[in-house]
Amino acid sequence: MTQRSKIDTGGSGIAANEPRVVHRVAGLTSAEVAERVARGEVNDVPVRSSRSTTDIVRGNVFTRFNAIIGVLWVIMLLVAPIQDSLFGFVIIANTGIGIIQELRAKKTLDGLAVIGEAKPTVRRDGASAAVSTSEIVLGDLIELGPGDKVVVDGEVAEADSLEIDESLLTGEADPVVKKPGDRMMSGSFVVAGGGAFTATKVGREAYAAQLAEEASRFTLVHSELRSGISTILKYVTWMMVPTAIGLVISQLVVKDTNFKDSIARTVGGIVPMIPEGLVLLTSVAFAIGVIRLGRKQCLVQELPAIEGLARVDVVCLDKTGTLTEGGMDVTELRLLNSADGDVTGGGGAKRSGSKEEYVRKVLGALGESDPHPNASLQAIIDAYPDSDDWRCTESLPFSSARKYSGAAFSEGNGESSAWLLGAPDVLLKADDPTLTEIDHLNEQGLRVLLLARTARGRELDAPDAAHDARPTALVVLEQRLRPDASDTLAYFADQNVAAKVISGDNAVSVGAVAGKLGLPGAENTVDARHLPAEQAAMADELDRNAVFGRVTPQQKRDMVGALQSHGHTVAMTGDGVNDVLALKDADIGVSMGSGSEATRAVAQIVLLNNSFATLPSVVAEGRRVIGNITRVATLFLTKTVYSVLLAILVVCSQVEYPFLPRHLTLLSTLTIGVPAFFLALAPNKERAKPNFVKRVMRYAIPGGIVAAAATFATYLIARSHYSGPGALDAETSAATLTLFLVSMWVLAIVARPYTWWRIALVATMGGAFLLVLVVPWLQDFFALKLVGVTLPWTAVAIAAAGAVLLEFAWRWVDHRFPA
Repeated sequence: MTQRSKIDTGGSGIAANEPRVVHRVAGLTSAEVAERVARGEVNDVPVRSSRSTTDIVRGNVFTRFNAIIGVLWVIMLLVAPIQDSLFGFVIIANTGIGIIQELRAKKTLDGLAVIGEAKPTVRRDGASAAVSTSEIVLGDLIELGPGDKVVVDGEVAEADSLEIDESLLTGEADPVVKKPGDRMMSGSFVVAGGGAFTATKVGREAYAAQLAEEASRFTLVHSELRSGISTILKYVTWMMVPTAIGLVISQLVVKDTNFKDSIARTVGGIVPMIPEGLVLLTSVAFAIGVIRLGRKQCLVQELPAIEGLARVDVVCLDKTGTLTEGGMDVTELRLLNSADGDVTGGGGAKRSGSKEEYVRKVLGALGESDPHPNASLQAIIDAYPDSDDWRCTESLPFSSARKYSGAAFSEGNGESSAWLLGAPDVLLKADDPTLTEIDHLNEQGLRVLLLARTARGRELDAPDAAHDARPTALVVLEQRLRPDASDTLAYFADQNVAAKVISGDNAVSVGAVAGKLGLPGAENTVDARHLPAEQAAMADELDRNAVFGRVTPQQKRDMVGALQSHGHTVAMTGDGVNDVLALKDADIGVSMGSGSEATRAVAQIVLLNNSFATLPSVVAEGRRVIGNITRVATLFLTKTVYSVLLAILVVCSQVEYPFLPRHLTLLSTLTIGVPAFFLALAPNKERAKPNFVKRVMRYAIPGGIVAAAATFATYLIARSHYSGPGALDAETSAATLTLFLVSMWVLAIVARPYTWWRIALVATMGGAFLLVLVVPWLQDFFALKLVGVTLPWTAVAIAAAGAVLLEFAWRWVDHRFPA
């Protein structure tokens, strides 16, 4: 056999060296393709990608809080000096930063998506060529092999033992055998065999393609972090509305003061209630995370995956392609004693050399019979050349479910034979003594395939095809360990993330590989065929053990579900078709860039450099985002709490609101805005914890209460101390000093544990405020001037008492409400 070819199902009538082609369709011509493109019959559904530029701008500009602040900004521009309108310029700058960072992330994502995009093979003018998914036209003939995703709806034109998994669309777990004329649905994928189909629906006409597009579209939502922030903002809005109304009535109706000044102070009370920078910094933190990971050739197909992997406490690893490299090498061909009656070369020779030569021919012919070899068969193809005088009459491609492949041959000398190649413990009886010999090889981490001869007349795809198959030889394969896998497993162990190796290979062999890499518990391996089917019992077994072999694709899916039923957040890595179902169901699916198109399509993270060692970087990036956003959220929401409480106290006390917008813009910039930007992007290795809303609010509420109480106490004392025309300005300055110092203490607590740059950050913010107090033109610009000595020092003393109270309150909260 000189070339890979289709199966001659007839089994006769074709010369030994004649290529076996069954109804090979030439496909469209270039002219026909051009006509269809001109008519718009192109598959124009966009592939998984980032948000469009328009969506990014719209998402950052047109927000509920920007609308509120925009209206207030216009009012302030009309009635007050420009310094009271600074908050509007700050929002414009923040929005601009958010847009720029997301556009940078989009550029990174789109570039990586092009690198990682799988290109279907289409047949045009009789020749095969890889094209972009968007270049497929109506009527194109698309070739398929194991792991290929069906990208458009169509009709089968050629089928070579073609088996399609449609479970992601229909829920049907068993693969469907397809024959010419059968319907193909986009979103399904090939699990065995090969063939070709004609595109009958392209673009948005293919309903399944629309579903796949929506399911896989880049998103900024559906994460605990974002849903938590949305929940907080919802309650903030409900609190803000009645409080703002009360403040408006209090300042404009009840108080008989200057109208413009009343409006300015009313706006000054409303603006700080809005934690507008929190959403911005969350988007920026995610966007910068994408850029950082992009530099390491990690494609994040859904942004929350960065956060999700940081929360993972169990990572399920497929051995092949994850712990080991994809390629293998044949290290030994071991003939079995039972082969004496089975192995007969030309002329019936029985010499040992002839037996091995004959087995080599069988293996070469098996390799040639499969047009889509997996890694094991590819190693055999590399080791044993094909035989020109053998002709394949029937072929059975490898399937993860049955664990073997096979083929029947006409040997060129009038003889015929049928062979199976696959897992020894599947093809042999449980008491076969050969299994003991195989166990010794597996214990060395070697992979062993059994070559067995089947009875004549038995169909290869029959359920009992392996029954009474006579073992002929063992093919011993050595797997190449990934050099970085050991360090990565050690990282997960150090981070208290349990690693579970789940493989379709022999359990002992998988355990030996895991043991070489230092996986804890690798010595206790479990054959998945003996796992309980009931979910709770399966989950208990999974918690107790770390290495599982002979796992079927459906079992992988069940195991992920069992772990999740015990409250685990599960990540699944893989690169083969047999991993697709588990990847889809896992909390986070991670695919290798060299993996099948189907795995890349369902995974949230694709490691384009095929390096398992990239995962710790993703985990670290997620922890940085979650930990830092939790820190800065405390700052923003403390401001919201004290702003609402101050407004309520003002309304109840029937006094002027103590602050103008310029005062709170200054305080927000120095105690929240600038520090939060640096803290949000800082390194952070804290393990991600659940209950984001609870963890933030348990600090923000006591912090806001203390800040509001201390500030209002200083304000009331100042009102009784000062009198005359400039009294309100003096009272405002004293209250501002207290609020700044308490807010600085909140910042100092949030910035812990201290590093040199965090200390420098806090000190710089304090120095900036001191500069405002001592430079005359800054005093005038911000309307801040401390009058006398008694009240300023009283303000400092009250702030110091507030700081002490903050320390006790937060420690009590930690003890009383642990998160």
